[in-house]
Amino acid sequence: MRILLCFVLGLGVLGVRGQDTVQRVVEGRVNSAEQMKKPYVILISADGFRHDLADKWKARHLLALREGGVAAEGMIPSYPSLTFPNHYSLATGLYPSHHGLVDNTFYDPKRGTGYAIGNRKAVEDSTWYGGRPLWVLAEQQQMVSASFFWVGSETAVMGVRPSYWYKFNDKIAMDERLKVVKDWLSLPEERRPHLILFYMSQVDHAEHTYGPDSKEAEAAVQEVDAVIGKMTEMVGELHLAVNYVFVADHGMTQVDTVKGIALPASVDTTKFVVTPGEALLHLYAKDKADVGPAYAALKKEAKDFDVYLLNETPERWHYREVDDRYGRMGDIILVAHHPKVFNLRLKRIIPGMHGFDNKLVDMHATFYAWGPAFKEHVKIGEFENVNVYPMIAQILGLKVGDVIDGSPKVLEGILK
Repeated sequence: MRILLCFVLGLGVLGVRGQDTVQRVVEGRVNSAEQMKKPYVILISADGFRHDLADKWKARHLLALREGGVAAEGMIPSYPSLTFPNHYSLATGLYPSHHGLVDNTFYDPKRGTGYAIGNRKAVEDSTWYGGRPLWVLAEQQQMVSASFFWVGSETAVMGVRPSYWYKFNDKIAMDERLKVVKDWLSLPEERRPHLILFYMSQVDHAEHTYGPDSKEAEAAVQEVDAVIGKMTEMVGELHLAVNYVFVADHGMTQVDTVKGIALPASVDTTKFVVTPGEALLHLYAKDKADVGPAYAALKKEAKDFDVYLLNETPERWHYREVDDRYGRMGDIILVAHHPKVFNLRLKRIIPGMHGFDNKLVDMHATFYAWGPAFKEHVKIGEFENVNVYPMIAQILGLKVGDVIDGSPKVLEGILK
């Protein structure tokens, strides 16, 4: 079976785990006199932190902080509800079909090769990444930025990296990461980052391995909550105008671990490249003449999954042929019916999964925000995650000249 397994090494982690703990610094970067007067934003992502987890597991620091700021009922991830596409949507204000990271794992027929979160060469190749990430927007306007593991920050998108950045390495202790954040904010004004991106993986890992309702998931939520408590205390000692935006890339749901969906018999892997996933499969035809017959056969065979041509997917996904800016979404996609998942690459089906239709409530992520830029004691309804980008740009006074999918109007009501 010729399925592209060779570049598939992970589910929700940001790259390959290694021992590289070195902070990279781009020399010569300074804030302009104008940017030194601006406030600060720390954008924090707790991977897999579903919209209800702070309440479910009584995360006391987060509950208290959101009370003094803004809490959304939930934040709707972009489709597909996966780690890399959504972290990059948060960073660019673009849907995955528009910024190019259309899945954690996908194929590019024009290149004749694929991208995967575990492929270090691909992760560090800037030509895979479209859009203008927040740190690029900031640096191009002479505002210093920093990143701890955000998707896309390990390569020079548009020729620009954050002034301070790390290669992903989950072995770096959280206390060390927090010290680095405080050190960044303790730098002289001209070198101090006004935009910091900070990523944590604990909740996603625990939910995948043990399930979203497990005691291990609860412990991971409490660990993240403790980190936030320490961060706000440490940063608070500096007496700076720091705004916090706490988000997740997606939620998590319990899936059927007994019997997965096998690759449909009508998929001829000599005629199609197949990139495996759990909630979504992409089929790329080597000869377009094979698309119609394969589609018809799959429609007859379909059980526990839907079959789509790219002009048939729900419009709300923004995942149609007309949206496929980079030609990376495939000719046919297969979408599992929750709680079923495809099982093409795992020895056993793990209990927690995401990647499903973003209307599924379990896929919805957390959004809390607090700090001097935000109103207090505010609760809002759900919104799409592409709207975080223009909100942060507005707080930092950065000009957005690109056409993006997010709108500053969606969240302007939560700002003072």
